[in-house]
Amino acid sequence: MAMTDSPYSPALTAQAGAAQPSASVRDIRLDFFRGIAMFIILIAHIPGNWVTLWIPARFGFSDATEIFVFCSGMASAVAFGRVFREQGNLMGTLRVSYRVWQVYWAHIGLFLAVAAAMVAMNSVIPDGRDYVGQLNLYPFFDNTQQNLIGLMTLSYVPNYFDILPLYLVILAMLPVVVALADINRALAAFAVVAVWLSASLFNLNFPAEPWSDREWFFNPFGWQLVFFTGFALMSRWIPAPPVNWLLVAMALAIVIISVPFAYYRVFNEFTWFLDWRREWSFLFNKTDFGILRYVHFLAIAYVAWVTAGPMGERLRARDSNGAFGALWQSLVAVIMKVGQQSLAVFIASMFLARLLGALLDVVGRTHFSMLWVNLLGAAIIATIAYLVAWYKSQPWRPKKAKRAA
Repeated sequence: MAMTDSPYSPALTAQAGAAQPSASVRDIRLDFFRGIAMFIILIAHIPGNWVTLWIPARFGFSDATEIFVFCSGMASAVAFGRVFREQGNLMGTLRVSYRVWQVYWAHIGLFLAVAAAMVAMNSVIPDGRDYVGQLNLYPFFDNTQQNLIGLMTLSYVPNYFDILPLYLVILAMLPVVVALADINRALAAFAVVAVWLSASLFNLNFPAEPWSDREWFFNPFGWQLVFFTGFALMSRWIPAPPVNWLLVAMALAIVIISVPFAYYRVFNEFTWFLDWRREWSFLFNKTDFGILRYVHFLAIAYVAWVTAGPMGERLRARDSNGAFGALWQSLVAVIMKVGQQSLAVFIASMFLARLLGALLDVVGRTHFSMLWVNLLGAAIIATIAYLVAWYKSQPWRPKKAKRAA
């Protein structure tokens, strides 16, 4: 969601050139909006969570998934762009492959951890709830030998575990897109759009399980469009849009007009909206990333980008004084920390969400209980973000060695 008009200092920009961005300075908007996405993803995955009625997905075609994938594209430009630019495509590809390796094992570990937790909760919580069945994991346990191979080869991807495989495939596409952009950026754009159209028109996707025709819920060939939009903006392959109040008005109009087509209380009440959704569902299809999701997300992203101000200066609230200013700065700092450690936080969120759902099963679902359980979850993932950042600082290394590094 954090588009960038000038994400780096002038000196760094002069050094970086036009092809790829420098990775030396982070744009706070990237971390802030990715952090927001992490909190929304946690809320959205807690079963039976009343707060999910108020997340952005209920009021428009796009949701936190677009924020996560778009910001991942921008972050990839920061993380990998300098390697491609300074050390060539081979080293850039190796750098991306290392990240693919990390995300792959994160996916495997997340699945095994959640599956084990569901089995444990089935035996510990004596109210007859079937947590294994809620995630449709019985096929895995009933035919473990076959599905273990499917798990390792990504041919068995249960719906709850489909976002990291999406990210894996898109990362694997990244070196190809960069190589095409080296030839001609228009060629890279054409390839990205062509792949997206193939997902929608020709059902280009991966099988999600060997015993049925179900495919990956998040089709990477569709969703790569929003990823490479973020990558191209941060890489300056395409210019950021101008701050124009007519464009702001148009973006706001798109967001507002989308509400009755997306908000269930409206389209269930008025049959015209419901009939339209049934007839034109391919336009906002989530699996293949329908075009209205893309348009809606870009509108929200543009408004958020303008609202945040150049380099996120309004997020910093430097002119704010007193307790409110201090509280706001503390809140922004926590959100940014969560955004900076998005992979670790995402994995923790997907595991934690199931535990918090079980906690609600035990204590009961009231507005009060759901409020404090959501706040507890937010506090836990924020703590995890700070803990991961602390580990990454390598506190065990001698101070002299860290300064030299």
